[in-house]
Order: sequence, then C-alpha cells, then structure tokens
Amino acid sequence: MRELLNTLFVQTEGAYLSLDQDTVRVEIEGEVKLRAPLIQIGGIVVFGRVMLTPALIARCAVDGRSVVWMSRAGRFQGRLEGPVRGNVLLRRAQHLAAGDEARAARIARQIVAAKIQNSRQLLLRASRDADGEDRNRLAMAAADLADGLVRLRDASDLNVIRGLEGEAARTYFGVFGRMVRIDRGELAPDGRTRRPPRDRANALLSFLYALLRGDCAGALEGVGLDPQLGFLHSLRPGRPALALDLMEELRPSVDRLALGLINRRQIRREHFDLLPGGAVYLNEAGRKAAILAYQERKAEEVEHRALKEKVAWGLVPHVQARLLARHLRGDLADYPPYLAR
Repeated sequence: MRELLNTLFVQTEGAYLSLDQDTVRVEIEGEVKLRAPLIQIGGIVVFGRVMLTPALIARCAVDGRSVVWMSRAGRFQGRLEGPVRGNVLLRRAQHLAAGDEARAARIARQIVAAKIQNSRQLLLRASRDADGEDRNRLAMAAADLADGLVRLRDASDLNVIRGLEGEAARTYFGVFGRMVRIDRGELAPDGRTRRPPRDRANALLSFLYALLRGDCAGALEGVGLDPQLGFLHSLRPGRPALALDLMEELRPSVDRLALGLINRRQIRREHFDLLPGGAVYLNEAGRKAAILAYQERKAEEVEHRALKEKVAWGLVPHVQARLLARHLRGDLADYPPYLAR
C-alpha cells in the first residue's frame, strides 16, 4: 500500500497557486498565505475561481499528482492526471473482463453485494439507537436489504444485478431521513435527488460523493487501471464508470459521515444556499466543515477484512484498486469488496 498523502483543498475565490522550487505557494490578494512542500501533497482540489500557474500544473502532471477542479457549488468539473501509468497488460485484462458478460457480472455482483451489506449495517446500527416507528421502519428496511442479498446471490445477468441495486437504493433512501435526528423538517431528505440536489441532505451527500469520486479515480489511475471502463456502470463518454463502481461499496461510509455531521450539528441549515429553481448547494462555510470532516475521516483507521488488518480509511480506495488489479491479473479468483464493520 502506498502512503496516504495529504490533499490540498483551496476554496477561496481569487486564490493564486504557483510553483516555488519544490513547494506550492498560495497567494490571496497578493499576500502569501501558505507554502506547502510538494512532497507532502498527494493532490490539489480547487473550488471556483482559483488560478494555478502552468508551471505548477506541469509539475503536478509529471509527478503524477492529481489536480481536481470543482465548481464553487462543489460539482466535479475536471481532473488532471500525468502520463498513463501501469502495465499495459493490466489494462488489456480490464478490457477483456469488461467484454466478458459473465465475468463483468461476477465483479458487479461483488460490488453490489458489498454496497447492500454496508447499507444494511448502517440501517441496523441506526435502528438500535432509534425509538418507536423509526426503529420499526429502519429494521424493516434492513430486512428488505437482506432479502435483496439472497436474491443477488444467484443473479448472473448484469441487468438483473443493476435492477437489484436500484431496488435496494430505493429502499435505503426511503428510510434515510429516519436516521436524521436533528431538524428533520429542514435536514432530512425526501429520497435521493441529484443534478441538482433538491434538499440540504442531498446537497451534502452529492458534495461528499464528489470528493470520494476524485479519490477513487486517483486510486485506479495509481494502480494503472482505466477509470472510464467499468463493470457495473455502463460505458458512456466522459463517465468514470470504474470510479463509480469503486464508489458503490464506499458510499455507506460517506453516508454515515454525512449523518454524523447533521446529527452533531456540525452542518446546519445556514450552511446551504437555496438557488432559484429549487437547487440546493453547500455554501463556503458548509464546504469547509464537510471537507474538514472528510479529511479527518480519511485519517481514521478501519478494519479491512480482506487484509485482516487496520488501514486508514483514506487508503481503502487504493487497497480496493489493487485488489481489483490482482483479480484481473488472475492472482485472485474473485474480487474481494470492502465490507465495513
């Protein structure tokens, strides 16, 4: 496993990032606010109107350090990567597996099974802390997800697997609001909405998912896999299908983070902007709180069942990318997905 490096997030409008020998210099209105050694930075994420000099962009590309551009509202816009890394035989194995319907379905089934199981664990944990109707509804939804896992076990067709994943997601988000314990009228979601999110909880989830997607794409690139070619998500121009695949088993961990932010009042109604037309986005203060919590979560250690040891949660995408690469090379009979405890 490679060392978990820090990510530099810059969200101040008008910030100017430049290369100063082996450091990144951040200036705001002509004043130097930060000098950070490049060796300590694994990636740079900028929000809105932030400028990077060509020299800094080129250095990041050569070093294999990612640069991600997000809109001011937190939507993913683009990503810079350096030269393609990794063994060409691995990418050939990836393309062959994606073209083999039976093998693609087997990988997709592992990913969906982990997502459903991790979602179920979150519902069961929440039901133990809930009362009355909330406890009953959460427990019933967890039982429905368990039934979906049983049906998934024999599924060998990709469309059936995708259908079961969609059914599980509707069940899960149908009760997601019952895990919100604070200001439900303002912060509990009504199902899952996106492009754009229509309520505060969905705005927070979409923002955190965008951060996770960047981490997953970087992990896949780091091991030499093509983030655009997936197994569960279909091929589409500009769509990082494999990064979206890798995200699925990690989404419940991000959901738990989002719920913690809401229930501990670290994210409140004033952290959101409501735009004309019904779209809702995190404002600058909300993004700052979410980023801080996300970075802290990445540093926390979790038990990884496949490795039988603890790893930093931020390393999990990198571990999973390497396990997937080992499977595609034929070193592992099946892809072992991430199962949260």
